[in-house]
Amino acid sequence: MRTMLSLALTFLLTSTAFGEDVNLYAAAAVKTPLLKIAAEYEAATGHKIICIFDTAGATEERFRADPQATLLITTQALISAGEKSGRLKDGITSRLGDTVAGFAAPPGSVKPDISTPEKLKTALLSARRIAFSDPARGATVGRHFIRVIESLGIKDEVLKKATLAPDGVETMRLVLEEKTDLGVTQTSEIVQANRGALVGPFPKEFDLATTYSLWYPVSVSSAAKDLAALITSPASRAKLAEDGVRPPAER
Repeated sequence: MRTMLSLALTFLLTSTAFGEDVNLYAAAAVKTPLLKIAAEYEAATGHKIICIFDTAGATEERFRADPQATLLITTQALISAGEKSGRLKDGITSRLGDTVAGFAAPPGSVKPDISTPEKLKTALLSARRIAFSDPARGATVGRHFIRVIESLGIKDEVLKKATLAPDGVETMRLVLEEKTDLGVTQTSEIVQANRGALVGPFPKEFDLATTYSLWYPVSVSSAAKDLAALITSPASRAKLAEDGVRPPAER
C-alpha cells in the first residue's frame, strides 16, 4: 500500500534529473519526521538528501558557511533576523509548525510535578543530574532554561550538577540511558525519542513556544524545490504533527 508521502511525491515532484545531492540543514527538533520524509524522497527520485542536524543557531550558521547548502530548517526568529541583516537573501520561507519547551525523565521513573514555578524549583533542586542543550551553541531551549533558573534564583545550584549537551538529540540520549534525571529540550525531541520520557512543558509562567520554518534561496535546483514542496505538503505536515511539531499558529 502506498503511503501518504508516496502519493504526495507523485503529485509534487517535477524534476527529471536523477542523482543530485541536496544538502539540508535542520534543527534537531524535526529530526525524526524529516529523516522519514527524506527517505521517501530518495526512494522515489534517486536524489541523495544529505541531512545535517544541530541546534537551531548552529544550523543557521553552518548553512550559511556551506556554499553547497540548499535548504534550511530552523526557528522563524533566526530566519527573520537573517533576512533583516542580509545574511539570508532572496529566499522563500514556509512555516512548518510550533513546538514547546519541556522536560524529560527516564521512562518508568517517577515524574516530578513541574506545573508551577515553585514545584519546578523543587524538582530542579531535587534532581541529582540535569542535562540541557548548550546555550553557547545556539540552543533555543538551553538559552531559555538559563533565564528560567536565573528567575528562580537557583542558577548556581543547577549548573553545578548540569551536563551541557551539543543538542536536544544528545540530551535525550542521556535521558534514555539514565545518565541524567531530568532533560530539558523541545517536547518534539522528547516524543520523537520516547513518548514515555515526557514529563511535561514548562509552567505557563515560563512557557516557550518556538516556530520552525523552511527557508531556501529562489535559485536552488528543481530537485531542492521539489523536496521543499514535499516537506510543506499536507502529508508531511501530518507527519510533523505526529512527532510533536504542531501546525503553526495563525499569524
